[in-house]
Amino acid sequence: MQDFSREADLELAIRAIRAAGEAVMRAFRVEQEVTFKSPEQPVTEADLAADRALHRVLLGERPGYGWLSEETADSPERLKRERVWVVDPIDGTNSFVAGRPEFALCVGLAEGDRAVLGVVHNPVTGEVFHAVEGGGAFCDGQPIHVSERGTSEGPRIVASRWEMKRGEFHAFGDWRVEPLGSTAYKMCRVAEGGAEAFVSRGPKSEWDVCAAVVIVREAGGTVTRIDGQEPRFNQPDPHWKGIAASNGRVHDDLVRLASQPL
Repeated sequence: MQDFSREADLELAIRAIRAAGEAVMRAFRVEQEVTFKSPEQPVTEADLAADRALHRVLLGERPGYGWLSEETADSPERLKRERVWVVDPIDGTNSFVAGRPEFALCVGLAEGDRAVLGVVHNPVTGEVFHAVEGGGAFCDGQPIHVSERGTSEGPRIVASRWEMKRGEFHAFGDWRVEPLGSTAYKMCRVAEGGAEAFVSRGPKSEWDVCAAVVIVREAGGTVTRIDGQEPRFNQPDPHWKGIAASNGRVHDDLVRLASQPL
């Protein structure tokens, strides 16, 4: 396999995600057919179009890399690859369908079982968050960093509307819980200091978080699974339960409170 630099991979990922974002925006707030993979997992033609656009650019220029995407049938072939694109064409399809500007396109890169590069793009706001392992985190080319607020200062937590409706944050007391769509977009809000934490008890897949994990960590934050374990990537089973991202200062309390019975 040809050895590309991470900087070259980053440039390619940003180019691919912008092109896919343009395709998605042509369908935003336009009536379209919505089907459901499960009760809470809608899929639209825009999801599939973005998947095709990302696949064409990313694997077109990196044919030796593996591929793991929410909208592509998985193949064990990726397990043989040293580097794997981990992609969510639209993270937050519920928000996309509802016409809320709270969804994102995600491109992560895993080397072995580690996430080493991430790009998250909200095509409505135009924001592009990116990070490469060891290089810091950025939004629209400007450095970003997590906040310094601790648990005694009334931390803000961004959360899924579904989980808020189910009453999953009663244990958090005086934490200020704010609704926001897209797992990756919520994690980027933490990375840029707009909230101290994000947590979800629900099922998660590698493509939901791979890109954003790098961005949060490079912004100075912490990301673990809800059980406190390190998220690993390009695994035979790309699914697990729960994710927690924070500025680091509130992380122990975040995981402890999220682990309490409902």
